[in-house]
Amino acid sequence: MTKFSQMQYSRPELEETNAKYEALLNNFKAAKTADECFAVYKEINSLNEVVDSMMTLAEIRNSLDTNDEFYSDETDYLDEIEPELEEVLQEISKAMLESPFRKDMEAAWGKLMFTNKEMELKTFSPEIIEDLQEENELCSEYSDLMASAAIEFDGKTLNLSELAAYYQNPDRKLREAALRANSDWYIKNSGEFDKLFDSIVKVRTRMATKLGYKSFTELGYYRMQRTSYNQEMVAKFREGIVKYIVPLVAQLKAEQAKRICMPNISIIDNEYAYPDGNPMPKGTPEEIFAHGKKMYAELSDETKEFFDFMLENELIDVLTRPGKEVGGYMTTIPIHKASFIFANFNGTSADIDVLTHEAGHSYAGYVARDLYPLELQDGSQDIAEIHSMSMEFLTYPWMEGFFGEDTKKYYHYHLSNAITFLPYGCMVDEFQHLIYEKPEMTPGERNKVWLTLEKKYRPWLDDANIPRWAEGRVWQAQMHIYEDPFYYIDYCLAQVVALNFLELSQKDHKNAWAKYKKLLDAGYSKTFVELVADSELVNPFESDNLKQIATTVVARLEVSNI
Repeated sequence: MTKFSQMQYSRPELEETNAKYEALLNNFKAAKTADECFAVYKEINSLNEVVDSMMTLAEIRNSLDTNDEFYSDETDYLDEIEPELEEVLQEISKAMLESPFRKDMEAAWGKLMFTNKEMELKTFSPEIIEDLQEENELCSEYSDLMASAAIEFDGKTLNLSELAAYYQNPDRKLREAALRANSDWYIKNSGEFDKLFDSIVKVRTRMATKLGYKSFTELGYYRMQRTSYNQEMVAKFREGIVKYIVPLVAQLKAEQAKRICMPNISIIDNEYAYPDGNPMPKGTPEEIFAHGKKMYAELSDETKEFFDFMLENELIDVLTRPGKEVGGYMTTIPIHKASFIFANFNGTSADIDVLTHEAGHSYAGYVARDLYPLELQDGSQDIAEIHSMSMEFLTYPWMEGFFGEDTKKYYHYHLSNAITFLPYGCMVDEFQHLIYEKPEMTPGERNKVWLTLEKKYRPWLDDANIPRWAEGRVWQAQMHIYEDPFYYIDYCLAQVVALNFLELSQKDHKNAWAKYKKLLDAGYSKTFVELVADSELVNPFESDNLKQIATTVVARLEVSNI
């Protein structure tokens, strides 16, 4: 195995790469037997692995240092050629769907792969290549803007991730000062945020119109591979969250206010949950990783092998530094059968969530690394988020090694945040539906939509007259709204399933882990709804399940109440 620092990057030149795909496409169409068809597709798959890997390496290295001119230029180039390569890739998908050997391929690889390819054809036309290039460029500009934050605070120069650690500080005046510093930066750059998003909405709407859709929402659902549920089902799910979860979170926030001796919860106190401070991980990053290694060694033989592999090959980068992109993600490098975890530690319990959530994604990639073809290794994000969010709960037995005497508090805090997230996640989703329904909205009108949704989904939250919150600009920090439209509801759906895993693990951890492993082994051969049903897990789209989840969470929080 090659360590990450030694992985070689080579630019996939457009003309050369396109020519290779065109030749393979012609050979695929000329196949006279199923065996010939499979042999050509093996070559296509190998080329896909190389191209995907080179794009991923450039993306990671640009994320690690946005000031690196070489990889900044490379990602700009790749953003430009990706839509142009999409044209021949779509022709390959079309040839597969029309192939006389389609049934043979479906028998080998499953029908869902071909359903997804039918959906992919609905998302592209050569007519929108320039629009896709513009969309890529705008998303990169947003990412660079977020990474550029250098905020003078508390005698230091901090990025957005580092500043966020102060939102949990026991000193209320310091919390407020940090939030105002955050607000000042966003307000200072508000014109740029507004301009970028206005351009993004326009280009996405233009693409949808060219492809014959009423709005980008329909196109967005196809791009997210929504194969087992639709807009109406998602809207019903959001209604269930408002009916069953919002009242529960309002109750939890009232209890939080009482604990910290405040009359209500304002944005200043929203992340400060306990009078003696929030649970914080103990030890240095090195000590945290040492316990993470112990945790995965004890969880299973395969997780031990996985985590050792990640550490030995430099596949985890979590320390915050100037120029590093904000946020966190997991991505895969197919030719090395490896995944990479990117994050920004800031000294809060979120650091441990990286070792569970992002590692859950990464472990799923490790399990699937030998699946063929490449399409079976990666699929819809709703299923991927089950992998990550469930791992957060399945690793509960090892939290004492991270939190010591604060372990019980961590359980309460983490579970409270898990259920509190659901209204916020649905708010992000409904916001996008409303925005793309009326793309002609002005920036001010979009902010008013957000403020209206705040009252619906987070009625307990006081904006404390801090401009960014009072003006309805909170959504501009949610990168998914800019970069991955309609992704966010996947977190909500997966969170409900993950909460089901929590209950199963509390009753019988060994059995819950076996069920989780079975779910991972299924890869992306089934739709979200099919996979949940086959795994005998709760279906988020059934409102009675949301009611039951609320009941079990209340009971669990009472057991761990602080």
